[in-house]
Amino acid sequence: MEKDEKYLKAKRRVQNLKAFYLHLTVFILVNSMLIFINFNSDYGNWWFLYPLGGWGIGLLVHAITTLAYGRFGSDWEEKKIKEYMDQDR
Repeated sequence: MEKDEKYLKAKRRVQNLKAFYLHLTVFILVNSMLIFINFNSDYGNWWFLYPLGGWGIGLLVHAITTLAYGRFGSDWEEKKIKEYMDQDR
């Protein structure tokens, strides 16, 4: 693999990680605000749990795809392709 390819791959990973941290920050800020609004309103139920849960699932998927990149990233795909090609010979 050339240096340029490695650099571009590393840059992509850093951009993905940066996007995940931004997603996490917005998740915390918005849901903190929703919890504050819910507890200071006259509604008897905890409606903030619905957006928290739905968005939390999306954040979890984002975390898994970002943080598990080293294990299941394009390197993994390339290794598996080569493995299957070698098996077919």
